Amino acid sequence: MTINGWAQIALFCGLVLLLTRPLGGYLDNVMAGRRTLLSPVLRPVERGFYRLAGIDPSEEQSWWVYARAMIVFHIVGFAFLYLLLRLQDLLPLNPQGMSAVAPDLAGNTAVSFLTNTNWQNYGGESTMSYLSQMAQALIGDHGKLIYARRKSSWVGCSPWASSSAGAKRGILSSRRLGP
Repeated sequence: MTINGWAQIALFCGLVLLLTRPLGGYLDNVMAGRRTLLSPVLRPVERGFYRLAGIDPSEEQSWWVYARAMIVFHIVGFAFLYLLLRLQDLLPLNPQGMSAVAPDLAGNTAVSFLTNTNWQNYGGESTMSYLSQMAQALIGDHGKLIYARRKSSWVGCSPWASSSAGAKRGILSSRRLGP
């Protein structure tokens, strides 16, 4: 390996070490519901979505209600990803003109991203449009976020609140930094 290669690896590792504490603290604040730099802008947006959907984010949920909400999230997520993959040739963010994904591959891919196995039976950049890749990443991240938040706090947690807070203030801001 060249000196340039080693320098890039060292720079990358240094950046990861430098950003770990501030980004970890930021995500901890987001998931705990504490005020962050983006709160004044994004909290009103969150409240609007909650009001529109009829969700009370502070309402405690029993395990049964939580499980039902997770099942609904996964059914809707599967349908969304499946349709997106089947219709990707008609949708925007497809500059390479990728054709629609075959039905069996679309179903397999949607299930794999929802279950966080991320098993891919295709060449990413040669099969999926930009929109399909972004949607898969965000849906998969939502599932991980909801589960992680629920696991860390068994009382007073709503999957919709976890998903909403994590998506608007956690995933989207961290997705700007890397793949």
